[in-house]
Amino acid sequence: MIGPAVAASTDRSAGAGQDWIDAMRAGEFDRAWAISDRDLARLWAPGGDKHLGPRHLQRIWRGEELRGRSVLVRCYHGLGDTIQFIRFMPALRAIARGVTVWCQPPLLALISRADGVDRAIPLHNGVPDVEFDVDIEIMEVPHAIRANRDHIALQRPYLSLSPTTVRFRERIGGQTAVGLVWEVGAWDKRREIPVAELQRLGGANIDLYSLQRGPGAAMAPTIGARDISTVDICLLGQRMAQLDLVICVDTMVAHLAGALGLDVWILLHADCDWRWPASGERSIWYPTARLFRQRKPGDWSPVIEQVENALSHRSESAITAASVDLAVGGSAASTSSIAGNRR
Repeated sequence: MIGPAVAASTDRSAGAGQDWIDAMRAGEFDRAWAISDRDLARLWAPGGDKHLGPRHLQRIWRGEELRGRSVLVRCYHGLGDTIQFIRFMPALRAIARGVTVWCQPPLLALISRADGVDRAIPLHNGVPDVEFDVDIEIMEVPHAIRANRDHIALQRPYLSLSPTTVRFRERIGGQTAVGLVWEVGAWDKRREIPVAELQRLGGANIDLYSLQRGPGAAMAPTIGARDISTVDICLLGQRMAQLDLVICVDTMVAHLAGALGLDVWILLHADCDWRWPASGERSIWYPTARLFRQRKPGDWSPVIEQVENALSHRSESAITAASVDLAVGGSAASTSSIAGNRR
């Protein structure tokens, strides 16, 4: 699959890469895989070592047959990439004899529960501690299985969490609990939002919670957000599930929320990544996501204003719904009391 790894390669023209990006953004997957076929055929020299160089630039799958074979899936990109592309494991498992996923250690518990995964083992810098017939990088899987819209546009959550009875907050009628992420890792800092911009999202009926990790986590109190972040991704998912909404930049949390079927608003910079469509508020990848787009590079103010207005509308709807529930509950109690007095 052509993607972030190949986009950085000097062995292919920028034009070919843009063709693939355009096809993916348009949902024209057959065209994208045809471009990937062409790219794969011209990229490899016979006998070349596919495991040389930085891992995130390695092209692992060379067109080998996967049917009836034991497949090792290598996860050489980001945590969000692994979460996004683990959706293809059931389709891979349907043709393979077995599927082992060599994934980032923080994701191990989550990936072990995923459909289509026979075994998940922790990624490290050495060689994989498992036997296999053929290997493939996880972002190459959709190309290898010729993924179509049915594989991508899943209408239900494709990851699950262990049940928990531990709650970090009590639900209060009319209050909207919002989780926030504003900073990203070293790759593409254009995705970040100045934390001060998010202070505008707080309000009388809106409770802000920080899901931010890293240096930015210390800024949570400056915007009135309670820090509920954690390095434990399963615990993070459980805490996110107790929120009403997640608002975040394009990072792992966006993919985790989408994979779990949680409401998430994703804030995208002007030249956003290939996985997001060129226009519109919706994504084929995550039906519960809403996209908010930067129109001018570096200018987040209009984006936050749009989010602020949408959040205000959502909060008002929550207050109205809570008032209706309270009125209905009070009416039911009153009716029950009257009936009791008549007996």
